[in-house]
Amino acid sequence: MSNEVYEIPQSMRGRLPVKLLYVTKAKYDKDWHSTNHTHHFTELLYITKGKGTFVFSKEEIPVKEHDVIVINPNVEHTEKSCPEQPLEYIAFGILGLAFSSPDDPGAQVTFLNFKQDQEIYLFFLQQLMEEVEKQKEDYELIIQNIVEMILLRMMRKKVFHLEKTSSKKISKDVAFIKNYIKLYFREDINLDTLAEVGHMNKYYLAHSFKKSVGVSPIEYLIQTRIRESKILLETTNYPISDIATITGFSSQSFFAQSFKRVTNQSPTQYRNAKNAMKNKGKKTKSKK
Repeated sequence: MSNEVYEIPQSMRGRLPVKLLYVTKAKYDKDWHSTNHTHHFTELLYITKGKGTFVFSKEEIPVKEHDVIVINPNVEHTEKSCPEQPLEYIAFGILGLAFSSPDDPGAQVTFLNFKQDQEIYLFFLQQLMEEVEKQKEDYELIIQNIVEMILLRMMRKKVFHLEKTSSKKISKDVAFIKNYIKLYFREDINLDTLAEVGHMNKYYLAHSFKKSVGVSPIEYLIQTRIRESKILLETTNYPISDIATITGFSSQSFFAQSFKRVTNQSPTQYRNAKNAMKNKGKKTKSKK
């Protein structure tokens, strides 16, 4: 019989100064478009399937399976999915840390690929999703520990540095609701819905959300739907009524009313103006 005992030395390092805000699993479908948005915290996306592009600062970076994208606080960004191979990813938001690359210290977005280590990272991420979905006893402690394990294993690769952030804080509740709206803005959502999924009083939600974000949860939902509708108006020939339905508005008239209030144009005026700009650009190129 052999018996090996490994003594574990006491680490001088404390726990990572990071707070997990939310975890989400997303899958693009035919009509899905992510809209430009920012976070007051750091977000990590692990692409589990498909391919597309990540858009930020007027750049479009191709991304694929097992790519990891780390977005620092206050960076406006969005994702575009390849129609033939729709993107699927698991993402989580963390408060307290930002990432910097030793090769490019000023970079606000870091791109990594974990194909060689996919088994261990996918295992951690699947455990993370299982815990948040089942929410058994002490799951909050377990998911916090899993996130720290993911970050510590990433740090072993020495491809980035972690820095404490002093950015504007956003509560866990508000971060969850913002991300829920980003994912489900097409659905039939009202304040009661948001309060129910967030497990909070709707009056507390309305007050804390407006205090943190500057607008009410419903106004934020409408603005998100308007941003999505702009993309469809510019890039498709869908009828206005279809775009209203796709983006979650209850009626074409409410869509038109909301769109005019936010943009000072009707949906038709906006589409015509964008088409006119495109045609003008084409004529300029042809003359050259």
